[in-house]
Amino acid sequence: MAGNRINRINEEIQKELSNLFRTLKDPRVQGGMVTVTHVDTTTDLRYAKIYVSVLDKQQESDVIKGLKNASGYLRRELGQAIRLRYTPELQFVADDSIEYGAHILEMLRDPNIVKPANPANETDEADAPEDGDET
Repeated sequence: MAGNRINRINEEIQKELSNLFRTLKDPRVQGGMVTVTHVDTTTDLRYAKIYVSVLDKQQESDVIKGLKNASGYLRRELGQAIRLRYTPELQFVADDSIEYGAHILEMLRDPNIVKPANPANETDEADAPEDGDET
């Protein structure tokens, strides 16, 4: 039962922080496309680990520094938006799961890396008989 409450709080924090990122005036954060991918809150609601994905990977460290710099403002605004006994302390972490997923998908689509499951069923169109030929 408590796990369900934590999940709802995590989703609410993720939604509110996504909205609050647009209000930040820090050029490090405004320069890149920033997405909150996941939120992990401790069961006592003291700490929240915010996983952030940045479109431009060269700006990732600058964006994380900008978010850590703005964490006090974000925590205060989050506390006003979400009524909890404790507003969690925000810890920002770079998330590369989207990039990793794209890499895995690229590998799966490359026939040199991933071989067909059953090569006997694979036929070349040059070897296949045409519709009028009886061979």
